Amino acid sequence: MTHSIAILGASGYTGAELIRIIATHPQLRIAALSADRKAGQEMSDVYPHLRHLDLPRLCTIDEIDFDKIELCFVALPHGLSQALVRDLPRHVKVVDLGADFRLRDPAAYEKWYGAPHAAPELQKEAVYGLTEFYRDQIRTARLVAGTGCNAATVQYALRPLIERRLIDLDDIICDLKNGISGAGRAAKEAMLFTERASDVLGYSQGGKHRHLGEFDQEFSAIAGRKVEIIFTPHLVPMSRGILASCYVKGDAHAIHSALAERYADEPFIRVLPFGKAPGTGGVLGSNFCDIGVVGDRKPGRAMVVAALDNLNKGSSGQAVQNANLMLGLPETSGLMLSPVFP
Repeated sequence: MTHSIAILGASGYTGAELIRIIATHPQLRIAALSADRKAGQEMSDVYPHLRHLDLPRLCTIDEIDFDKIELCFVALPHGLSQALVRDLPRHVKVVDLGADFRLRDPAAYEKWYGAPHAAPELQKEAVYGLTEFYRDQIRTARLVAGTGCNAATVQYALRPLIERRLIDLDDIICDLKNGISGAGRAAKEAMLFTERASDVLGYSQGGKHRHLGEFDQEFSAIAGRKVEIIFTPHLVPMSRGILASCYVKGDAHAIHSALAERYADEPFIRVLPFGKAPGTGGVLGSNFCDIGVVGDRKPGRAMVVAALDNLNKGSSGQAVQNANLMLGLPETSGLMLSPVFP
């Protein structure tokens, strides 16, 4: 059986990545693609690497007949999904790749995103889209909120350790490197090649990054008390990929054993042998997340390193993984492509 889907915001990086993944998916068919500013154009004109595909012409959202759509991927800028999803027909399942439904508390959303939530009634039914930890809820959900790409990377490294109380919850430091595509496709002076090509830049430092709202929500819920990590992201001169180095207090071998055990049956999480750390080159273009644990020369300290592709496992691949569950399909459908290397 083939399921008809729509992608809203198809002209952005995550929209293009969704198309690339779904092109080889055996049971999903792209019925509509929207991109308001590029409406009327062929997708091949926007992204030449997709010119071999027979895709619908880009249109406005108002032109889509949602009666024929089973599931909709919403890949729009923050703040635009709330009213849109609220007005969609109830039969349409939704995977939102933006931040609009990630935070369960509307007050927390307003704190981190600077505006009141426009659809708080929908917030109650949204399921957080970290697939490996919310799988059962995602299967029966109508609305799934995709995680932040940085938030997903760090959570894969730390959630099992917090669950098992293997680390000091008051001494967690995460240093993260992110490719430029994480800033989106819109033209920005600070993202020009000449600005970023030979530079590593920290941003949203000092507890200001919006993904901290997700860390606060998820880690505190797991621990049953307030957990606030120190988190510093950096832009590095590469197109895609995330590397998160998490410094924790705890027994390194016990930490590695816990991660290996927790992810042993997960098809997309690969825990490396003890003492080996991953790099972004091992996951690019794929839905895999690689995790490594390295002991420190100081006893009782360890570094947990996680790497994933921000556009794939951190966003569009995660979205398809969740859509598979929502539609009753095998979770790995369309997602087992090997990483691209070099």
